[in-house]
Amino acid sequence: MTAAETASRSPYERALGERIAELHPKTAWYFRTIPDGQVGVGTGVFTTAGSRHRWLWPVFRVAEALGVAFAGWEQDVPFRIENRTIDGTAVAVRHFELPGRTWVMPDTVTLGANRILRNEIGPHRTVVTTFDIDVRGGAVVLTIRRVGMRFGRLRIAAPRFLSPRIGLIERWDEDRERHHVNMTIDAPLLGRVYEYTGFFEYAIESETP
Repeated sequence: MTAAETASRSPYERALGERIAELHPKTAWYFRTIPDGQVGVGTGVFTTAGSRHRWLWPVFRVAEALGVAFAGWEQDVPFRIENRTIDGTAVAVRHFELPGRTWVMPDTVTLGANRILRNEIGPHRTVVTTFDIDVRGGAVVLTIRRVGMRFGRLRIAAPRFLSPRIGLIERWDEDRERHHVNMTIDAPLLGRVYEYTGFFEYAIESETP
């Protein structure tokens, strides 16, 4: 494989290297490169999603407008995710079917030095995070390193002691025969402020009928 071909592969696949073989085959398939002209489509239901703290919802309304996180606390939320690999970048768009509205969360993931992943969230890539990827018990575990925001040319990085702890675990559930995802955000002093967890089916489809 040439250097150009390697650079065009999924950032997750490149970050994991040989450790991708430690994943459950279904989970490894989810994180591998999606060929040109194809899209990975996941459809499922989040059993719970959002923030349980009603007093935080005004803050999350701003985040919702930025395409980063939605305001509210919901159960049984249908969702759809579309994944693509474009020039070595993982491009994802998530659609949450919330009561009375569809909320969309786009993001991109690229690979940096030392196998550290960089995630830019929102249509204007307002929130920027870096995180590590690991394998535990056949599941992918993503752990946050730094969180920052950007508004045009302005860049703001959260001090480490104020940075939220963000974690994501994605695994294959043998009993349900579906993918399972669990994402949590814990803030200093406040504890759990945002989360979503649920199950979904996944298929790789052609972009054109």
